[in-house]
Amino acid sequence: MFIADAQAHIWAANSPARPWVAGRVPHRATALAAEELLQLIDAAGVARCVLIPPSWDGERNDLVLAAAQRYPDRFAAMGRFDPEAPDAAQRIATWNDQPGMRGFRISFSLPRWSAALEEQRVDWLWRAAEAAGVRIALMVNQAQLALVDAVAARYPGLKLVICHLALPTDEKDDVAFRHFDNILPLAKRANVMVKVSALPAYTSAPYPFLPLHPYIRRIYDAFGPRRMFWGTDLARMPCTYAQAIALFTEELPWLSADDKAWIMGRGLCEWLGWPCAATAPMVRA
Repeated sequence: MFIADAQAHIWAANSPARPWVAGRVPHRATALAAEELLQLIDAAGVARCVLIPPSWDGERNDLVLAAAQRYPDRFAAMGRFDPEAPDAAQRIATWNDQPGMRGFRISFSLPRWSAALEEQRVDWLWRAAEAAGVRIALMVNQAQLALVDAVAARYPGLKLVICHLALPTDEKDDVAFRHFDNILPLAKRANVMVKVSALPAYTSAPYPFLPLHPYIRRIYDAFGPRRMFWGTDLARMPCTYAQAIALFTEELPWLSADDKAWIMGRGLCEWLGWPCAATAPMVRA
């Protein structure tokens, strides 16, 4: 099966020349380089992976771009975007011109930027991204999903994907899913996709993560397999890479073979405009 991971972070060690952002804690103490990640995805039978700079690395995109340019059939970059940068609007117009860049990630869940979303002070961003065909991965909280719904309605050509189903980071089980229903109305917006990513991190149950299954089914029923992208956010997985894959490929009997093909990689690559022909399908043993 061709498998593409919708999200993983890579980063460098904390150093005076490249300090981590104060107060941000990495998912693991040691840095994760592109070459180590490549070994991990090879071992798991994953053909491709989308790289996103982690929050503790600031607004730097150099590592993910370098990896995407070095391994163009294996990695793609969705860099971080700073809407407060003086040249922010101009940067959107040429964002896709960067080799290896497939869009950007922006975290409106952070207090720093949440008010801008709530007060509709970033409509310039949506307009510019829609005009330039720039895809946006949104890190938002569940209370902000109604605002995203309104944005998607105002800008129907805007290409959006919701990271981790907007689940609250560092919460699990019923607490994590207490406002899960907030994401379902976005299914009516054809320009909104969802990442069914990092899900094992949101339950205390061991593999096969049975409490997650009903929520995955509801996302499937609402969005369909072509609009849901599997992924790991690998560095914070509480399970093996193989188990994160098998949750979808082996443990959800109501998914057809065609459903799995779309969810596990085809949908993501088509949405990103990342042709699959150059990469042979990877088969897990």
